[in-house]
Amino acid sequence: KCQLLEAVQEKKQGLDSLVAEDGSNWSMGQRQLFCLGRTLLKRCRILVLDEATASIDNTTDAVLQKTIRTEFKHCTVITVAHRIPTVMDCDMVLAMSDGKVAEYDKPSKLMETEGSLFRELVNEYWSYTSNGNI
Repeated sequence: KCQLLEAVQEKKQGLDSLVAEDGSNWSMGQRQLFCLGRTLLKRCRILVLDEATASIDNTTDAVLQKTIRTEFKHCTVITVAHRIPTVMDCDMVLAMSDGKVAEYDKPSKLMETEGSLFRELVNEYWSYTSNGNI
């Protein structure tokens, strides 16, 4: 569920592979996936994800977001993210500007609101990606 099967199978010792103290023998993205794996095993009522998938490609991020929504559907999940698709299907979005709360509402409602910071960020993101930048 945390998308590490292939990476672990590629290691000579599989699940018995050592992890360096600083984790340097795994990529930053793989380390983030290990954190998600630990979280899946622990099962908490409140989950805080602070740029939890920042070092993971967009395709893997989409799979992980689906896993998070499914596996933690009975939990409060607070997601801090700059990647727009990561928050598009959240129940609520809190957008900040200059360290202050600019707006807080359902993503769909913010997308309908003229002058919404979130709407501007979403439009900017899709404009940027449609030009082949991501």
